[in-house]
Amino acid sequence: MSDSAPLPPVRLRSEAELALAALSTPLLSRAARLARWAGPDTRVDAGGELVEEQLPAAAELLGLTGDDSAAYADEAWRVALDAGLVEIADEETGTVAAGEELTLLTGGSPHDVLAVWQAALETVIADASVPDLDGIVDALDEGGEVDFSSLGWDPEAEADFLDGVLGNLYLLAVSEGGPGAAPVPLPALAASMIVPSDMGEPTNDVLEQVSDAMMRLDDQFRALEPIGLVEYQPVDEALMGDAEEEPAAGPVGEADVARYGMVRLTPLGAYGLRARLLEAGFEAPAVGELADKGADALLDGTSGFPQGAAQAETEQWLARREPLPAARELLAAARGEDAGAPLRRLRCQQALSLVGPEAEPALREVLDDPELGGLARVWLTEGGAVDVPAPSQDMIFWLTIDTVAAQLAAEGNSVELQALVEGLARQHAGFFAEAWRVDHPDTADVLEAMGRLHPDKKVAKEARKAAFKARSQHGG
Repeated sequence: MSDSAPLPPVRLRSEAELALAALSTPLLSRAARLARWAGPDTRVDAGGELVEEQLPAAAELLGLTGDDSAAYADEAWRVALDAGLVEIADEETGTVAAGEELTLLTGGSPHDVLAVWQAALETVIADASVPDLDGIVDALDEGGEVDFSSLGWDPEAEADFLDGVLGNLYLLAVSEGGPGAAPVPLPALAASMIVPSDMGEPTNDVLEQVSDAMMRLDDQFRALEPIGLVEYQPVDEALMGDAEEEPAAGPVGEADVARYGMVRLTPLGAYGLRARLLEAGFEAPAVGELADKGADALLDGTSGFPQGAAQAETEQWLARREPLPAARELLAAARGEDAGAPLRRLRCQQALSLVGPEAEPALREVLDDPELGGLARVWLTEGGAVDVPAPSQDMIFWLTIDTVAAQLAAEGNSVELQALVEGLARQHAGFFAEAWRVDHPDTADVLEAMGRLHPDKKVAKEARKAAFKARSQHGG
């Protein structure tokens, strides 16, 4: 996942709702109980972990039973320590005390609670990228440091791999047209990190790598579920016992797919991963961030949004404003001849479609504006207004070029844009004979794109000739 382009905007739950979910996660609630239990008699080792003799009592307090109870108690203690719920009171004696962050879980704001949860999440993610190193004692070198190469484990590569998987899971969850809140099959998530995008049929070697990655991810998602990052259906243990059974390459039923593991990012997980992405330098917007900003920020900010997210953002922006002033502000922000102007006008037009008849005076005020007069007439006509002056031929052609330029910026060479181009050429006889004269910064580029997109060779040639004339006219 590249950090060069903004990610699709995520629709987050309210901080109050997310904080409640954080407090309800098994791991944070265990960590908080241990922090309240800790006192003068609690002893830790030099690394701050509970001494072995204390683990049974900690496990009993948490209601943990079974062979793994001590390990789960130890994990909850590490989370409490790293999240600041408990702190070392005296390093020499190994005594502990409640940490400052503990009071935030009951007396802090939702944002405070989420900050504590985020710290806990970092601990869990860091632990999840560490495999079960049974041979770690044998790997100690003479200086007491771990020789990772002898274990066949690269800590940085493991952490990067898990970060990449979580980034892809986030992208799948927030992308329009993606699975959204639906669970993602573990083989697909593993393949997204292993299989090259240009590879047709995966080789046996690549399939084996995907299978190995799935087993690692199975352990990691089991570890990440108790902190509330994901909901996870583990790999069927019967598959683990059959080394010959690989993830199916052909079509399989839902039940078969589910046997290989299914993972879903929770609303709390979306919040947590977005925070990590922002920290890592990614542009990861959230719907609603532009609601208190100006119309210029709204139109520019939503220019790269998918249609659904752009509408949701615009609805929140409009909800805070009176219709008529909002319409005037949108129209003023839509002007310009810069590269982003056509797409701003398209977003403006889409925003105005959500405004009621109260905005009519603002649209009438720009009827004579060369950049806004066309879209104003469209809005007024579609709204059933009377006495709307007919547009001039120049205005029709200018609006057409502007609209195609906006669609090119928003979608590139999409199927929808191809249909628009075919419709324009069909409806306007002699379109290309006149279009090259349009005084618009994008005229030549639009005509060139129309020539590229139109399936009829004769029409495409007319478009390319018109593009050449446009460039000659403007000295480009």
